[in-house]
Amino acid sequence: MDARFSSAIHTLILISESTKPLTSEEIAGSVGTNASYIRKIIGLLKKKDIIESRRGVSGFALKPKAEELTLLQIYQAVNETETPRIFDIHQNPNDECIVGRHIKPVLTDLFTEIEDTFSRALAEKTLTDCISLMRKRLKAEN
Repeated sequence: MDARFSSAIHTLILISESTKPLTSEEIAGSVGTNASYIRKIIGLLKKKDIIESRRGVSGFALKPKAEELTLLQIYQAVNETETPRIFDIHQNPNDECIVGRHIKPVLTDLFTEIEDTFSRALAEKTLTDCISLMRKRLKAEN
């Protein structure tokens, strides 16, 4: 898994919580990356109707309410897949070895079960949950 998912959540929290429209440069400054990477993330989020931008107006807006936007929807948008894939299986095990002959189906079943659990967990959490956790940390900090 790469950092697109966490960068997308970071970006969406900024967009959701900002009192002013943010540019990709401003978002990139907070995420700690470059603006072109953020524009790529934003493009993927726009493609899935998670955010919108308007001609002649700088910045972006969240389309669904934060409490309706699940982490699974965000994951699917930036990874362009319906089912999260966490694990890969090596492609050329030796069929003459007892482990090599059985490892792919064993791991496929196991990994599918784990990834299904991961999907359900992401579907139960929303952007609002992330925002609430952040506010809790901020409150504890002060």
